[in-house]
Amino acid sequence: MSSFTPNYTTLIVDIGDVLFSWSSQTNTSISPKVLRKILSSPTWNDYERGRISQAECYARVGREFSIDPAEVGHAFQQASDSLQSNEELISVIRHLKARSNGSLHVFAMSNISAPDYEVLRTKHVDWSLFDDIFTSAGVGDRKPNLGFYKVVLARTGADPSRTIFVDDKIDNVLSARSLGMHGIVFDDHRKVVRALYNLLGDPVERGRQYLTLNAKKHLSVTDSGAVLRENFAQLLILEATDDRNLVNLTDTLRTWHFFEGKPLLTTEEFPFDLDTTSIGLTVMSSPEDVAHSVMDDMLDYIDDDGIIQTYFDHHRPRFDPVVCVNVLTLFYSYGRGHQLDRTLQWIREVLLHRAYLDGTRYYVTPECFLYFVGRLLEISNDGYLAIHIKPLLIERVQERIGAEGDAMALSMRLCLCAYLGLRNNVDLRTLLPLQCEDGGWEIGWVYQYPSSGVKIGNRGLTTSLAVKAILEMQRVPSPPPSPSTAPAISSSSKPIPLPNLLS
Repeated sequence: MSSFTPNYTTLIVDIGDVLFSWSSQTNTSISPKVLRKILSSPTWNDYERGRISQAECYARVGREFSIDPAEVGHAFQQASDSLQSNEELISVIRHLKARSNGSLHVFAMSNISAPDYEVLRTKHVDWSLFDDIFTSAGVGDRKPNLGFYKVVLARTGADPSRTIFVDDKIDNVLSARSLGMHGIVFDDHRKVVRALYNLLGDPVERGRQYLTLNAKKHLSVTDSGAVLRENFAQLLILEATDDRNLVNLTDTLRTWHFFEGKPLLTTEEFPFDLDTTSIGLTVMSSPEDVAHSVMDDMLDYIDDDGIIQTYFDHHRPRFDPVVCVNVLTLFYSYGRGHQLDRTLQWIREVLLHRAYLDGTRYYVTPECFLYFVGRLLEISNDGYLAIHIKPLLIERVQERIGAEGDAMALSMRLCLCAYLGLRNNVDLRTLLPLQCEDGGWEIGWVYQYPSSGVKIGNRGLTTSLAVKAILEMQRVPSPPPSPSTAPAISSSSKPIPLPNLLS
């Protein structure tokens, strides 16, 4: 179970151009360009801070821009009439506040004059959503002046480090950030909604909901948009979640085929492979005599260098280090690893010399190779591998921390770090914002067609491993600070949005 507690307890949202939008298109003689200049003028600044009346403001603006004050009033009356609430964003905030069970407080903070605010409050909006609303006219100061923010923080008692601030102007967001708040620039509606869900929602709960809602529909896709049914991802989803209800799998008597049904983007007659079969026999419950019988057959597919091959087909000689690792996992799990000593020796050379850094024949990223090596160690629990492979694997994984990668690569790296006992806040900090509105993670590429380079991925698999990574990293203790480095502050030691997951 997830023990998620959101780090953020306060949300401060701008009103104009965030919660409400208004049209600068009027049928007056004042162009939108001039309207924007008026809004940024010192006179309007004084008006929003309550220093001058509306009549005096319109009179000054008229003189400054050579416009009839009545025309100024008419233009802004039209703008006020055009105000439309952002109901989707308001609904999202309402949902997040309700889900917080009272732990999230929501405030509005706006540069707005007293008369304009009176008009705004006539709009049909659920104003009870806000615990309080702060206006520049009411406070006597305006954004981006720091004084306005300090008043709001003082009156609400909000902790800046636990406060999210949303505004459409970068200057206003910068001021909020300078005081320790988490600032979000409202420049893309979807991006902001996603950020709020990721900062205030439980990533594990949301990920599990995505997996459940899409149960038995977690199909793989190519980077060219083709949908394909295959067993490999289904088996790995089952292994990561231990939930058979999420996947489409048909038990086999002996060997497993990569494709479920007709092969796609390859030859119609496609052989069974040792890779999927090894995963299948280690994930699914198979009679021991059947597993040994299959391994006996596999020993017929070793090349002259002693390296296990990919297919049950002597006419298709192929080898790949990840495939070798997965076959080794099967053999070691049944106490037969010694039969593939030369394959293991080659895998260690691949690991030692970083031969995997550009991926492999069938697998896209370095993390694929490293992840499955970790899986070999974890499943086999073999003393020899722990001595001769594990220390080198730890070195290679530490080298990858912070490297660029998609959600799949990051999740694999984090799961591996958790198994090895390596605390990895850096990659966890990168993975969390990649969660989408629907709770799933963005697709990550796992394997590829070697002849065409077409990549294959599966959002269900990415999400399964992301959820697993978060939960397992939560259980890895943070190392105690070194006495020699304790006073130093680095970017990696900054507070992270989910303290109970990342502390």
